[in-house]
Amino acid sequence: MNVAINKVSSHYDEVAEVYDHRYDANRGKFYYDHISRHVMERFPKGGRLLDLGCGTGLFVRHYVNEGGEAVGIDISRGMIGKASDKCGTSDFTIGTAEVLPFRDNSFDAVSSLLSFSYLKHPEKTLSETARVLRPGGSLAVCTLGRNLFTRGLPAIYHISEAMNLKKACFGAFGERYYSVEEMEQLFYEAGFIDVHVKRCSFAHYTLARPIYDIAKKMEPFVERNIPYLAYNLCASGRKPFEKKAG
Repeated sequence: MNVAINKVSSHYDEVAEVYDHRYDANRGKFYYDHISRHVMERFPKGGRLLDLGCGTGLFVRHYVNEGGEAVGIDISRGMIGKASDKCGTSDFTIGTAEVLPFRDNSFDAVSSLLSFSYLKHPEKTLSETARVLRPGGSLAVCTLGRNLFTRGLPAIYHISEAMNLKKACFGAFGERYYSVEEMEQLFYEAGFIDVHVKRCSFAHYTLARPIYDIAKKMEPFVERNIPYLAYNLCASGRKPFEKKAG
């Protein structure tokens, strides 16, 4: 493991106990459920899913509740422990998305929610994803996009780290925020077809209460009419079927 991965892993080991307070309650739950729906709509019902950067298993639980089966992978031992407790019928493993410990053509769907920005070599992850997906299988990624609001996040993360604030997802990890065009290029270069990238989520859980309430009401309008103001990108694509010889 390199220094950057070790730093991310150590952070999430430390916040594993409080992670669900951020994303599985109140405003955080609304936010996470909202982006989960955007990812879910890209997948067929009842398939076998691999969740990259699965954290405490929130999306795995969501997918299984919809009738599928799921496997999760994460670099944090603490998060994997919480995921195993939460989703007893699913399998979880510690590992990196750049070298997946699974056989070729093993999954109908691969997801990644709020972890893609940590990748130092996203092209390797997409190549590995294409390998473990069955022909016709789908990949969907939800990650923070680059816009007016996210430009200031690195400075906030550096300040929170300097103040030793142990909050979920707050840390200077060198995250990368993508444009629509960059995500499209990554997916196409990895061999995916039917690539679709859209912006989603305007009511971010970190907003102060009065502003959050206004943003929540405005969210559908922003996503339809002013998507550049949305915080996240949801990118999806499909692994093509192999061409028959002759």
